[in-house]
Amino acid sequence: MSLVTAKREPVRLNSIDGQLNRSLAAWEALTKLDVLKSAQREMTMENAVGLVMTGGGARGAYQAGVLKRIGELKRARTQGNPFPIIGGASAGAINGAALATGCGDFAQATQRIADAWATLEPSDIFRCGLLSQAQNSITWIFDLSFGAILGGGNARSLLDATPLHYFLNKHLDCDRIQENIKRGDLYALAISATNYNSGRSYLFIQGKKGHPLWKRIRLVTVATKITVDHVCASSAIPMVFQPVRLKTPRGSAFFGDGCARLQQPLSPVIRLGAEKVFAIGVRCGNKESQEEATDERNPSLAQVLGVLLNVMFLDHLATDIEHLEHLNQLLDDGHISQLGIEGHEKIRSLGTFIIAPSVNLSDLAEQHQKDMPALIQYFVSSLGRDAASCADLMSYLLFTPNYTRDLIEIGYLDASERIEEIEEFLYSSKGNAESALASQTGGNAPKAGSAAKPTGSSVRSRG
Repeated sequence: MSLVTAKREPVRLNSIDGQLNRSLAAWEALTKLDVLKSAQREMTMENAVGLVMTGGGARGAYQAGVLKRIGELKRARTQGNPFPIIGGASAGAINGAALATGCGDFAQATQRIADAWATLEPSDIFRCGLLSQAQNSITWIFDLSFGAILGGGNARSLLDATPLHYFLNKHLDCDRIQENIKRGDLYALAISATNYNSGRSYLFIQGKKGHPLWKRIRLVTVATKITVDHVCASSAIPMVFQPVRLKTPRGSAFFGDGCARLQQPLSPVIRLGAEKVFAIGVRCGNKESQEEATDERNPSLAQVLGVLLNVMFLDHLATDIEHLEHLNQLLDDGHISQLGIEGHEKIRSLGTFIIAPSVNLSDLAEQHQKDMPALIQYFVSSLGRDAASCADLMSYLLFTPNYTRDLIEIGYLDASERIEEIEEFLYSSKGNAESALASQTGGNAPKAGSAAKPTGSSVRSRG
């Protein structure tokens, strides 16, 4: 036995030495990989791309489709999250928070976001049962009929969005946001919400230590840990979903949809240091060039509500882009200088890339209205004279898998049509990248992802 042991001992020692050598080699390789990734992250922050996603209710599924295609880029799989700064409001806050929690593996995170939207049901967002709708309807009737006498103010919203909180709690691990910030996968996440008590717009920011904070007359920025409550508040469509109570430095207050007062949706990511802005819109660009429909009938309530939601969710992003182009034109013509006006911030060059749906999402929603639960469909239809008059409103409330899957596919295909431009924009080392606008022009529906002529954009950091 002693001889056997004596003969085997050197073999065991050699095996241990081999294991140690392999472990050291693996450690050195991992160290080099970490250094490489850190260098890549620093390079990314030098030319940081800010992602902007605004609201749109169920239309947020389009954003998921665009992100899914970007997540399939080889560089996104190897280099990680291309958006160190993320700004979101309403449905964009949901997608932004989901991306911020999972950006350690960007490709997997974008796939999971798309999967969540693809399997979404109305009952995941709001209560659809007869009892819930009956109680809500009675409350509204009581307030409208006897509120002045017996005291009103009991009705909070048209729909009860309590299930949304449970759904987000199940899918969002907000503790991972700080972990991704510490690892360098994320610089900051900014979520907008509207304070119903003060009427001010709040910007809740979780980011790297020392990130910028600013204040304007109707805007308050707060450095805080982002939670599911912040996301629910930002996505609480006015009158449709109930407000959410949040803690602020001045106490608690009730908050609603972040798009309500967010007139400059590009501003948060710009102020946080983005040199380039990638924005995902949810309005069909071709719709802007269509001739106005002539209808001499009085608009239905559903039609009016749809227009109001369009103004809140869709118009601000388009207006902000127009403002950027105007500033750039003034700069190019020499009417203003990069030094700006004395006492104000310097105007700096900003590259922008805007992608928007190639089809009219309201028309798509009209085709899917029958997918809604019968009671909700009956309720919405009672506000309009026909399916067409309810289409805009329905396009925000159709949290049904058939509709969201179509939106994901449209977003995916639109991004695929322009994937080379997108990759060039995201990974170009140019500080002053050209702008690529995906808003469609012309009377006929263009090919998906068609773009206007690229132009540069300049911007003054704004509140």
